[in-house]
Amino acid sequence: MDDQSKHVKFFVGSLIQIQRLQLDLDDSEIPSLVKNNFQSGLRSGFYGGSPSQVQLFIYEEDLEKAKPILESFKKVMKL
Repeated sequence: MDDQSKHVKFFVGSLIQIQRLQLDLDDSEIPSLVKNNFQSGLRSGFYGGSPSQVQLFIYEEDLEKAKPILESFKKVMKL
């Protein structure tokens, strides 16, 4: 990763799903970033989106390494 690294949206789901997927990515040393507009909105005092629309981002260069992890996750979670 360098200063030009770009995040790409990897998965959208509930916070519980995102946290579980993050654990799998962490096991493979793939860093991730969570964007939760619902929680951000609540903290700011207004409605900020749906709690089931939490977004998980990873670095673009990790995408190929992360795809099998996502497929396995989907099978286990029956998504």
